[in-house]
Amino acid sequence: MSKTKLQIFTNGLYKENATFYQLLGMCPTLAVTTSAVNGLGMGLATTAVLVLANMAISLLRNFIPNKIRIPSFIVVIATFVTIIGMVMEGYLPALYSALGLFIPLIVVNCIILGRAEAFAYSNNVIDSFLDGLGMGLGFALSLTILGSVREILGAGSIFGFSLFGASFKPVLIMILPPGAFLALGILMAINNKYKSRKA
Repeated sequence: MSKTKLQIFTNGLYKENATFYQLLGMCPTLAVTTSAVNGLGMGLATTAVLVLANMAISLLRNFIPNKIRIPSFIVVIATFVTIIGMVMEGYLPALYSALGLFIPLIVVNCIILGRAEAFAYSNNVIDSFLDGLGMGLGFALSLTILGSVREILGAGSIFGFSLFGASFKPVLIMILPPGAFLALGILMAINNKYKSRKA
């Protein structure tokens, strides 16, 4: 049974969320989510690349030989990553510096390559756009939530705005690498508990 346009879009937001359900893209998820801003920035950059790459691959799918489809996907993805990286460096230099090496590493993000192979290469442009947008926004949402939890507990702020004042005692581990694993594990446990209740 074919999916409706709404189902294609909403699939990546929750049901097939790359972070909480598929555990894809863990490198940027764990590395850059020390704050909500970093998580949102990385998520939106990945969304932009995902949408553009999905659309381009869908448009080119009849011209890409099956034997060289993966290298072709990587060339397309790398092109859009370069463009997004240059735009961010020009207009959002502080965020670009904070995300550092993880912007060019979007090229090898398994979410993007996976959606190109599993969806865009065999579907039309509109559906590929919706799939890329849904998956990308789902990834951005999960990174923002993870970054928010770590920032609130580790710095007592959200998006740079102080929540608790000078008396707050931060849980410093939350802004260190182990805090990423702890926060992700807690969020996944909450998510799994909700999913099991719903079922």
